[in-house]
Amino acid sequence: MVKELNSENFENEVLKSTGKVLVDFYADWCGPCKIMSPVIDKISEEVENVKVGKVNVDEAGEIAQKYNIMSIPTIIIFKDGNPVRSFVGVTSKEEILADLK
Repeated sequence: MVKELNSENFENEVLKSTGKVLVDFYADWCGPCKIMSPVIDKISEEVENVKVGKVNVDEAGEIAQKYNIMSIPTIIIFKDGNPVRSFVGVTSKEEILADLK
């Protein structure tokens, strides 16, 4: 299940998490983000032991700014609260999964 992340829960859900967390930075109006949405949903269903969340950059701009999100969609994989890999733009599920394993 993909969790909606915001300024209230981002620290607990991502920064204080142990293990891997995949975070999708998106906006409702973004065409490429809409292409990535079902990919992110599938990853959340298929991969165990990885938390998956989404940050709406229009509603949580301070989080996007902190991680220098210049283009969306941007996907960042966090491990033990630290960003370890990012993908910008439409990315294949296989490429993301390779970094999650």
